[in-house]
Amino acid sequence: MSQFNDRAVRQFGKLEFLARQVVEGFITGLHRSPYHGFSVEFAEHRAYNNGESTRHIDWKLFGKTEKLYTKRYEEETNLRCHILIDQSSSMYFPKDGEETKFSFSVKAAAALIHLLRTQRDAVGLGLFDEEVREITPAKLSQRHLNYLYHLLEEKLDYDGQSRSTAAASALHELAERIHKRSVVVIFSDMFESSEAGLDKLFSALQHLRFNKHEVILFHTVDQNHEIDFEYDNRPYKFVDMESGEVVKLNPSEIKDEYRKQLKSYKEELKLRCHQNKVDFVEADINQGFSKILMAYLARRKKMI
Repeated sequence: MSQFNDRAVRQFGKLEFLARQVVEGFITGLHRSPYHGFSVEFAEHRAYNNGESTRHIDWKLFGKTEKLYTKRYEEETNLRCHILIDQSSSMYFPKDGEETKFSFSVKAAAALIHLLRTQRDAVGLGLFDEEVREITPAKLSQRHLNYLYHLLEEKLDYDGQSRSTAAASALHELAERIHKRSVVVIFSDMFESSEAGLDKLFSALQHLRFNKHEVILFHTVDQNHEIDFEYDNRPYKFVDMESGEVVKLNPSEIKDEYRKQLKSYKEELKLRCHQNKVDFVEADINQGFSKILMAYLARRKKMI
């Protein structure tokens, strides 16, 4: 963030200024492009006003009541988006790097907030680990958005120690607390500490889908170290960021088996997302949040 213009930082705050840099000029009409077709179901009737198009008049209702009503659809209202960020200890990996999985997620969330703001779409924010720590309603007011930026900047200063992962139970709770149909964007490494693992996680994601939300999962990982297990051929001391358990070993001794298991886990994760109509996005923090986020949004635009 050393490249930030001081005047701009004072005016907007670091995260908001970063979001503006990334977003502005990238996509116009995003509200009607990447999310097109999400909110197109019938919402309610309203009285027909003289001079309006007759295209959406409900003629069946006219036949019963002899009064003119038009059908109003959800796509006529602003989109609602809830951004959910996993803040369990594993998300603060790598400790010795400039970018952690959590900081990556926070910056991507800030960019999304600015993007949605420019389209006049309501946005809410949730933070969770073994339980829900923060949840805000989806709003559009500038005061609300300023609060979201402030909350995210505060979280960047937290060290993330000693918070285990129980994403499944937290996501179940969030599914109950998000009442209106929304786009739900999740940033998480999806490392569940419980033995049930993927079964519990996908029960929670199915809960969101059952409630008619569109779910987008940014699977946030450090590809080099967590998936490919690329370490020098020498002894290391590995510390579990959630339990504090210490294991001493040479990575080369277990690399093949480790990569085999992680590959299997990731493929199962992707398959289940596909089966449950959850949009799975591979988010390697080494590529930078702006590249990952904008590439995904551009891909969605081309699908229209």
